[in-house]
Amino acid sequence: MKSEETIYGYQPVLEAIDSGKEIEKLFIQRNLQQQRMDELKKLATINKIPFQFVPKEKLNKITTKNHQGIIAIVSPIIYSKIEYLVPELFEAGKIPAILVLDQITDVRNFGSIARSAECSGVDAIVIPDKGSAMINADAIKTSAGALTKIRVCRVSSLKKSLLYLKECGISIYGATEKTEELYYNIKYDMPFALIMGSEEKGISSELMDYCDKLIKIPLKGEIESLNVSVACGIILFESVRQRINQ
Repeated sequence: MKSEETIYGYQPVLEAIDSGKEIEKLFIQRNLQQQRMDELKKLATINKIPFQFVPKEKLNKITTKNHQGIIAIVSPIIYSKIEYLVPELFEAGKIPAILVLDQITDVRNFGSIARSAECSGVDAIVIPDKGSAMINADAIKTSAGALTKIRVCRVSSLKKSLLYLKECGISIYGATEKTEELYYNIKYDMPFALIMGSEEKGISSELMDYCDKLIKIPLKGEIESLNVSVACGIILFESVRQRINQ
């Protein structure tokens, strides 16, 4: 990991958080002094920064410097707030197209998805602050730089964000094999948000309840699933086709 991507040491990390620096994730040593651990956890929660308690050995792999039990990974992007983004899109006269990623933890899949999203004109990607791939140098590289061009919203609750999108008049489509509705029979020339889940688990059942439509890609081979980044690209470029021809 490149040194410029990290901030280590108790006081430097506190100052970085207080200054409003965009932090991708905090790694806190498990047996850190309790008062410091509590303070860091409180700050991370208030500032909606994902954090993880890890053994000292993991921190030593990130840096050989005196990290004092705390390392902050600096985000290479600036996150957008969804409650500001959506009104901006409508005010600009756009028909919002939003991608919601549920449990996408593989960095390369995430980067590939972001590349397809940017190329297909998606306005924003929404990810949870926990249980999502880190946006790091590998993700940026795999996305061919798309993650520096597309808006990304990191939220504490995907359920609340989906409810907000629905209240804004945005239709929610969920990609899953648990439906008979084919993806190309759905209208994408109106405001929509597409949810893509992980290849292993798919979309969380609790998020399916927020979907206006569940859609699938028909498969003819013996393998029963596509790579999630490929599936995402297929659906997103159907939305491009419809919007071009409207």
